[in-house]
Amino acid sequence: MRTTPLKGFTLIELMIVVVIIGVLAAIALPAYTGYSQKARRSDAKHALLDIQLEQEKWRANNVAYTSSLTELNWAGGDSLDNHYDLTIPVATLATNAYILTATAKSSGLQANDSTCLTMTLDQNNAKTPATGCW
Repeated sequence: MRTTPLKGFTLIELMIVVVIIGVLAAIALPAYTGYSQKARRSDAKHALLDIQLEQEKWRANNVAYTSSLTELNWAGGDSLDNHYDLTIPVATLATNAYILTATAKSSGLQANDSTCLTMTLDQNNAKTPATGCW
């Protein structure tokens, strides 16, 4: 006969803990993913604003804006953290106008960011998409 009670957790208690952890993970993971995407958008914002500044410097010394990122001291077409492809579409370029575009890389972590897949900035500081991205 036993005189001391058994110590430990029952199977039911362990299963309850597993279910609670699963529910918490199911709630936390989508929220974390959203916050991470939002944080990586700052890569596009930073790049577009830097290129805009360089574009204005270029225009102060030349008769027109440029479509070349290289002439703006921006090597390659990638953002600093490599989450976005940067372009100055020639079709949007005029003597006194330009549109800068940052598009999330299709193979990167931002590819699932449906809200802000492409962000643009023009010479008048007009930003698209207007809500939630800037």
